[in-house]
Formats: sequence, C-alpha cells, structure tokens
Amino acid sequence: MRRPALTLPALKPTLFISDLHLSPADPATAQAFATFLAGPARQAQALYILGDLFEFWVGDDQLEDPFCAAQCRHIVDLATHGVAVYFLPGNRDLLAGQRFALACGLTLLPDPYLADIHGERVLLAHGDAYCTDDHAYQRYRRCVSHPAVQWLWFRLPRSVRNRALTRMREKSQRQTARKPASYTDVNSASIEAAFTQAGIQTMIHGHTHRPAVHTHAQGTRYVLPDWHNGNGGYLQRDDAGWQMQWLGNPPAKTSLPAANG
Repeated sequence: MRRPALTLPALKPTLFISDLHLSPADPATAQAFATFLAGPARQAQALYILGDLFEFWVGDDQLEDPFCAAQCRHIVDLATHGVAVYFLPGNRDLLAGQRFALACGLTLLPDPYLADIHGERVLLAHGDAYCTDDHAYQRYRRCVSHPAVQWLWFRLPRSVRNRALTRMREKSQRQTARKPASYTDVNSASIEAAFTQAGIQTMIHGHTHRPAVHTHAQGTRYVLPDWHNGNGGYLQRDDAGWQMQWLGNPPAKTSLPAANG
C-alpha cells in the first residue's frame, strides 16, 4: 500500500521594512504602520526594521513623548503574538538604544548585519554607509557615531537636542536639494565590496527611497521603499521566494518583480 506523500507545513514569512519616518505630522503613515503590524506582520515569523522608523530620534528619553510611546506599544503587541522583531538603526534614529529596545520588545542589530533568512545568508543594512560619493555626509556620519560625541549629546536637555536636531534636519534638506542625484544613492563599488567582504548573494537595504531590485555580479540587492503618507510596502521572504508587497499602488517607476525565487 502506497503511503501518502508527506506535506511539510509552509514556513511563516519574514518581512523587511524601512524608512517609515513616523511623525505626528504624518498620521497616514502612523495608521498604515499600525494596520500593518495588526495584519500582515502578525502572520510572520520575524520582522526586520532597517532604519528610519522615526523621522528623528534625539535619545531614548523620547519614549516619554506620547506619539513615540504609542508606536512602541504597537510593536510590543506584535512581539507578544510571537513575532520576533529586529531593529537596525538608520541615520534618523541612530541614537536608539537599549531602553528603546526594551520598551518595544525588540532586538537591536548592528549596521551592517549578516542574517540567516530561511537558510540563506543575507546582508542587511540601512544603506547610508554605501552613499560614499557624498563625502560631507560620510564625515558627518562618522562624527555623530563617535562615542564621545554621543556622550556629550545625551547630557544636553531634551529640549535643546530637539531644537538642535530640527536645525540640522532643515540644513540637511537644503543641502540635499542641491546635491547631484548620485550623492543620494549608493556607490556601486561600495556595494560590490560589501558583497565580496560578506560572501553573500543577497543584500537588503533602504535609505535611498528608490525601491528596486538590482542584479550584481555577486548576487541580488533589494532596495526597500519609504512609507510617505501611508504609501509604501515591504519585502517578504517565504516558500515562494522574495516578493514585494505594496500597501497601495506600486510606484510607476520600480523594477521590483512580483516574485523572485
């Protein structure tokens, strides 16, 4: 008598998001995030947030802000449903620390981070470290990442930090508007070096707000979308392979396929 074929249960998907830039000034995105966490994310085994979850983060005492505290409660609720949540800080929330991680029930990751995703070695990053054509930004990035600078920063009153960061963001926006497009995108040589050094075939990052899938000699690179005004999406890895899921209509100019196994 022939035995029935053994059917293995489908693996729960792993999801990747970045660049939500959550802020009280953009309630549509905050609502989209809450809906996502209560919906698709509940069906996942893990959620990776690859930076710029918030529009800015002056320090973990920002958890005292009601808006930020509410976002953390949404993440905690997801974690209590058995979904592992990982957070890799971006340039906007570089200063997120262990108090933030504990409040949200998530695990902080270094940038970049080599993850095991469904048995595949995948390099995760925010993406700004690879924008090496912008030398001024890379100098700024090294400065704000220095422990001594952060030590001094955290000793300022939060009101002072808020004002200082607001001025820095306004200055950055003016400067970015004058920069060549290549400065705000990743450098191809830096990306190829990252593939080689990590010995991987798949890389995922955000930061550039240019959702796409890029084929390199070493493998495939997925660029995550931003979530401005509640639009955006997430990358999903399940038994069917890699898939981009959109919250609304996908951008007119994107090379992300529906699926790529």
